[in-house]
Amino acid sequence: MLDPTIYKDWQIAEEAEKSLPPVAEFCENMGLKPDEIIPYGRTPKLNFIRIMDRLKDKPDGKYIEVTAITPTPLGEGKSTTSLGLIEGLGKLGKNVGGCLRQPSGGPTMNVKGSAAGGGNALLIPMTEFSLGLTGDINDIMNAHNLAMTALNARMQHERNYDDEKLASIGLKRLDIDPERVEWSFVLDFCCQALRKMEIGLAEGKMNGYRMTTRANIAVSSELMAILAVARDLKDLRERIGRIVLAYDKKGDPVTTEDLEVAGAMTAWMRNTINPTLCYTVEHQPCLVHAGPFANIAIGQSSVIGDRLGLKLFDYHVTESGFAADIGFEKFWNVKCRLSGLKPNCSVLVATVRALKMHGGGPEVVPGRPLPEEYTRESLSLLEKGCENLFHHVKNVKKSGIVPVVCINRFHTDTDAEIELVRSLCKAQGVRCALSEHWRYGGEGAMELAKAVVEACEEETDFKPLYPLEMPLRERVELIAREVYGADGVDWAPLALEKARRFETDPKYADYCTMMVKTHLSLSHDPKLKGVPKGWRLPIMDILEYGGARFLCPMAGAISMMPGTGSNPAYRRVDVDTETGRVLGLF
Repeated sequence: MLDPTIYKDWQIAEEAEKSLPPVAEFCENMGLKPDEIIPYGRTPKLNFIRIMDRLKDKPDGKYIEVTAITPTPLGEGKSTTSLGLIEGLGKLGKNVGGCLRQPSGGPTMNVKGSAAGGGNALLIPMTEFSLGLTGDINDIMNAHNLAMTALNARMQHERNYDDEKLASIGLKRLDIDPERVEWSFVLDFCCQALRKMEIGLAEGKMNGYRMTTRANIAVSSELMAILAVARDLKDLRERIGRIVLAYDKKGDPVTTEDLEVAGAMTAWMRNTINPTLCYTVEHQPCLVHAGPFANIAIGQSSVIGDRLGLKLFDYHVTESGFAADIGFEKFWNVKCRLSGLKPNCSVLVATVRALKMHGGGPEVVPGRPLPEEYTRESLSLLEKGCENLFHHVKNVKKSGIVPVVCINRFHTDTDAEIELVRSLCKAQGVRCALSEHWRYGGEGAMELAKAVVEACEEETDFKPLYPLEMPLRERVELIAREVYGADGVDWAPLALEKARRFETDPKYADYCTMMVKTHLSLSHDPKLKGVPKGWRLPIMDILEYGGARFLCPMAGAISMMPGTGSNPAYRRVDVDTETGRVLGLF
């Protein structure tokens, strides 16, 4: 084990990869059959259908979800904690694994860097994980952009051909309204210059249809949301066929099925339904499936990945994106409703750094040094900030499952600060565990692992916050009050008009409510830290995801194409031309 205060993550990953058993041996030790493995070098895909068919009668393992308090912009280590917990449970001799989401190339090459965890709680092979893995995001990009290609081509041909000509090649006029094209192109980098663009500018009627469009980041595609919730290939194909790309001039939806492109999109994505096998640096298995972007999409590792993990492992760890008001709320009311799975406990990750910020500490800015308040002892800031922690604890308890607070320790945290958080949790009757997985791996996560095992033995009464029969506006009001702590909801005219239409159309009766708001505050305003009081949630618009079957109320403007910062990670990434090794990933 290397000391992460001295060595970089990529160096720790390289050292761990040297002793990784051969793939065939590792899979055999997991109990997998040769025909259940789809070779992809050190990161094979697992044949979901074959494994589930063989293990369909096997009881599920314990289901553990990892979430967090409201984070600083630097994040509070949910992926690192998930991997550390897997390693800690491994140290206890448990048959354990997990499922994490594949990182986007945008953050990896931008300010955030890889989402592979860190220190000695790291996913390997780190380079492959960080740079495309087995191609799921690439397949999503191709399928998504194929739909946009088909849409623009159809608009061109309908402009150029009369009805008789269209009929002669088996087409009927869709009469797409160019002002109501809902989809965009996608790219898996943070390219703010593509947030708005004009296409079809070349002269000549066969050079496309001129229109204003944009490019969003690939992982925000509805196809990623569909992959996260699909139960199998058949379900994936049906959901892709229901995607609404645009509306016609009468206001009726134009779907991928109308464009006859849904089948080809599914062909591009056929292999994405099979999770990819990766490993912790201590050589426990960890599946990778679906992707990030929790504030606009579902932000969860997939239903398929969790169903598979619960059959393969006695303890299965899954992660929800961002804080518990976003990630856990969607896990609770959307993912578990769709999967039918019931968790045994939820690990709520907290850091002294973030708690101090919520207690009134200075602004934390990515790319800048941390203010000294975060690296020296400050018990008053810490105690005040714990209000945010206990707000999230209360929400987890509302679901009927057991929370375990994990203090994810940084090397600058003092013993007095750790003891203060412990004592406050004890006073609230909340199970709390210190974890030093970043520095010590599984050994450092033993206290957390033992607390999780204990929590998994407690009785649960897991239930959603609201029934599907509840009208959309009532659901939003309930989430705003009960989860965020708002005094109520204010509807902009556009959002109100859409809400009324969705509530009166039976087509939308079983659509899930996928809230969209900032992850940096319990409120819609990222500047409001701690537990804001005396505020109302503004809903500006509602997005419709017809394939995923989501209605997405938007609390403020959310950019679906992040921007690249002034000091991006790609400046430090290179290749050793002698060995081919990638250097500088973190």
